[in-house]
Amino acid sequence: MKRREFLSLAGALAAGTMLPLGGARGATGAHVVILGGGVGGATAAKYLRLMDPAIRVTIVEKERRYLRPYGSSEVITGHVGLSDLEIDYTPLQSKYGVTFVFDEAVGFDPIAQRLALKGGESLSYDRLIVSPGIQLLYDQIEGHSEALAKARFPAAWIPGSQTQLLRNQLESMPQGGTFAIVAPPNPFRCPPGPYERGALVAEWCQRHNPRAKILILDPRNSFVTDQSMMLGWNRLYGFNIPLEFMADMPDDVQTHANPGLIEWIRQQDGGTLISLDAGSKALETEGGRVSADVINIIPPMRAGAIAEAMGLTDASGFCPIDPMTFESRLQPKVHVIGDACIADQMPKSGYAANNQAKVTARALVDLFAGREPGPPSWQNTCYALAGSEYGLFVAAVYRLQDGRITAHPGVRFQSLDATPAQIRLGAVYQQNWLASFTEDCFA
Repeated sequence: MKRREFLSLAGALAAGTMLPLGGARGATGAHVVILGGGVGGATAAKYLRLMDPAIRVTIVEKERRYLRPYGSSEVITGHVGLSDLEIDYTPLQSKYGVTFVFDEAVGFDPIAQRLALKGGESLSYDRLIVSPGIQLLYDQIEGHSEALAKARFPAAWIPGSQTQLLRNQLESMPQGGTFAIVAPPNPFRCPPGPYERGALVAEWCQRHNPRAKILILDPRNSFVTDQSMMLGWNRLYGFNIPLEFMADMPDDVQTHANPGLIEWIRQQDGGTLISLDAGSKALETEGGRVSADVINIIPPMRAGAIAEAMGLTDASGFCPIDPMTFESRLQPKVHVIGDACIADQMPKSGYAANNQAKVTARALVDLFAGREPGPPSWQNTCYALAGSEYGLFVAAVYRLQDGRITAHPGVRFQSLDATPAQIRLGAVYQQNWLASFTEDCFA
């Protein structure tokens, strides 16, 4: 739907059916409508109800179950199944009194503060939180398309059928075959993700296809957790660490005479993708032509399509916000959280979305009570795996500085001299974090 049509449809439906849970603030408190039941939307709903049970909260969500993206690369290598990613919304409804409307928005009137739904109903709100996630821009790659991604060259960056397809392709890859991962340009969801995926595929190949090659084609020359991830690659898969990353590396780093399972082709070595030749199953890069048996293209990203339709995005494709409250700078009384928003130095991660949701919930509680929201702060923690028993982490705290979200000095990465026990614990913590984080958001 075109943006103009989307913005006008809510007004056209104003005379239609109004859900009884809509309406302006009354005896039962303000009404907050949340678009999107992922990490950001679910966390915001839960914490709004915890902070002020008088606030009525409604989530509008198309799907009755959520598939979590964090940890979904483990489906590709068979560590978990696709069903293990499913999250039930029942606790949010039964424990916290969050109302769910399983529908999708088709119209938005920011003046009347009304949202039109595909089913023909209309919701009014005092504040609207939009947590739409991302959309993948397949057509920004010459020769690529969404249809090709679904059938032959999966991204598997939003869990679902493409995740299962990529798993099937890995299992069917010929002995000694090549698995190519194309990392996306910035900004993108889960900065350590392409490199963790490469490591997990390499670990699977060690057991099932030891002569295979994993190529990571990258439009960057460095990445989050690069030194600690490369150290894991070196120890586990025979990766030769580039000289400029050798500072502070421990003494056990080895130089291997033969290439290992993983080859990282960075921007300066021609790793930037130019086009896909679907017929020949090859990639044209700045460094030349690359053929592969399995091609996993993670395309460029921008905010979920609904954010653009609602007039929440700028020329970057993402949503500018006031970092004090995450209120949109383009639409009044609408707050945007998670991967879709422009959060300055905060990464696009599930943990970041969770923190943004809590800060936004606190700000709305204050605003409804007539108080000025206090100065916010945020955290982010990312766990990643170089192998199923080789865990890594990065942690940071963020604060407002000169009107921007800025990382507090002292961002912590896993130490390069971490002991084997600490590395093993990192993998254990990663698995426990998946469970506890999911509980914090949804249970």
